[in-house]
Amino acid sequence: MIKCGLLGKKLGHSYSPQIHKMLGQYEYVLYEKEEDEIGCFIKEGDWTGINVTIPYKKTVLPYLDDVSDTVKLTGSVNTIIRDENGKLFGDNTDVFGFDRLVRRSGIDVKGKKTLVLGSGGASASVCAALGALGAIPVVISRSGKFNYENMYLNRDARVIVNTTPLGMYPNNGEAAVSPGDFPDLEGVIDVIYNPARTKLLLLAEKAGIPCANGLYMLVSQARRSAELFTSSQISPSVSDAITEKLARDEMNIVLIGMPGCGKSTAARLLGNMTRREVIDSDDEIKKRTGLSPEEIITSSGEAAFRDIESKVLADIGKLSGKIIATGGGAVTVKENRDLLRQNGFTVWIKRDVSELEISGRPLSKKGDLYAMYEKRKPLYASFADACVESQAIPEATAEKILLEFDGGDLKI
Repeated sequence: MIKCGLLGKKLGHSYSPQIHKMLGQYEYVLYEKEEDEIGCFIKEGDWTGINVTIPYKKTVLPYLDDVSDTVKLTGSVNTIIRDENGKLFGDNTDVFGFDRLVRRSGIDVKGKKTLVLGSGGASASVCAALGALGAIPVVISRSGKFNYENMYLNRDARVIVNTTPLGMYPNNGEAAVSPGDFPDLEGVIDVIYNPARTKLLLLAEKAGIPCANGLYMLVSQARRSAELFTSSQISPSVSDAITEKLARDEMNIVLIGMPGCGKSTAARLLGNMTRREVIDSDDEIKKRTGLSPEEIITSSGEAAFRDIESKVLADIGKLSGKIIATGGGAVTVKENRDLLRQNGFTVWIKRDVSELEISGRPLSKKGDLYAMYEKRKPLYASFADACVESQAIPEATAEKILLEFDGGDLKI
């Protein structure tokens, strides 16, 4: 029986087992090892084929009997096969995966200066693929000839590729550069796939620059690895299907809308329909502070409440595959958009102002609800990926939301 898996140091949030389960009928497990355990595991481990991830893509090289030309070019291994004689062969399917990602993204790299952020194993694979595609890769590292202190020397770059872990879960919200600093930029690719939209990609979106995350690369390299594991061919269309399914499974459904529009009820129903965990930001605030939003606003003011709310949204927004109901005024803080969008498909639930339930909502009671709606309406629109009219039957509202999510463009 074929026994495969992933070798790395910290693998708790890896998507690889899910992907390989869809790729073939073989066992695939996670092998978390410390560096001093690598040699013994490679030589004596009970496995047929393994993938290798950071930080061991170079570490495993001395233990292999033979490697592919791609490994010789990159100095990096991410797939190892043990043959019937026990010989170990190392290959690099990351180059294949990144090539497929670039082609799918539609970003034209041929003849264009392409900044590759980072100089590790992933960088070498990306540079090899870019070179084969006719790009002109320029590596940016912390201490190399071209670094983050002299980025002005490369302001004429046309494409940027991030191969560093900067901005990767759980350290969301970081980016090494701002796409807006490059006037001729035509495309941005981040090999990170969790979150779905890193800060780098969110900045590119805002600047109107085509961009893509690394999920398709991950799936494509896994497909090529599976072919090596099983000595068979797998249709390229499988990569598209797996990427689409995984992207939807891991994307949060985020509900926004006026106070009393039915977000919490819809979230509960959606949780039952999809078997996803439901998180209500107002409930989460009460768990952390011991006070309800109404009590915080009454005692400390709206500004203090919004600060607490944003901190909560920063934490729950980086999670994956959840149903998230937000407070009605979450859209009044512009920074919250990125916090929710990084891993979220956002749906605006619209309900006629005259039908809104306002009991227990201090901001709704003290002001003109119609004026509040007119002020917030463009904010809801700017946050939303889709809009659903609230239905008389709550279950119908939830069904409409799910229909929008299942058919919506996740823009990944």
